[in-house]
Amino acid sequence: MALDKVQLEAEKNVEKENTLDERMVHIDRVARVVKGGRRFRFRALVVVGDHKGSIGVGVAKAQDVTGAISKATDVAKKNMVKVSLYKDTIPHDVQAKVSGANVLIKPASSGTGLIAGGVVRILLEVAGVKNALSKSLGSSNKINIAYATVEALKQLQPQSKWVGAKKSKKAKKA
Repeated sequence: MALDKVQLEAEKNVEKENTLDERMVHIDRVARVVKGGRRFRFRALVVVGDHKGSIGVGVAKAQDVTGAISKATDVAKKNMVKVSLYKDTIPHDVQAKVSGANVLIKPASSGTGLIAGGVVRILLEVAGVKNALSKSLGSSNKINIAYATVEALKQLQPQSKWVGAKKSKKAKKA
């Protein structure tokens, strides 16, 4: 009986992992200089999401490309963040800066689609955002842009928190 419960839990975890969309965004060959020359490794930037408002970003290094991708995927799954969505877009404008990368994301009306470049587009797609406008300012470093996008999406407040906030303040004063 107890074994059946354990198997059911394991199956649920497998189903949960299978629903995540894993996208490899960028691979770099990086070098460490040593006495005998250069030692090369690969660095991977991976984004995971469930298209329902959860996203994660992972960066990892390994001796080979497949190792770097699998490590980065594990890191991304551990760093999942919940994002509030509203009618296939975001509830309000957000902006975030990480290092030199500055990302601005605005909601868009239905039918607009995703107007975003590179890393921001991939992150918004795996988060489940279908209509949004975005602009990357400053640095073009893909890792910093990915982290800045996640920071911007973390700032999103659900619609229930900001709709009618001014009216309730006026009602309290009266």
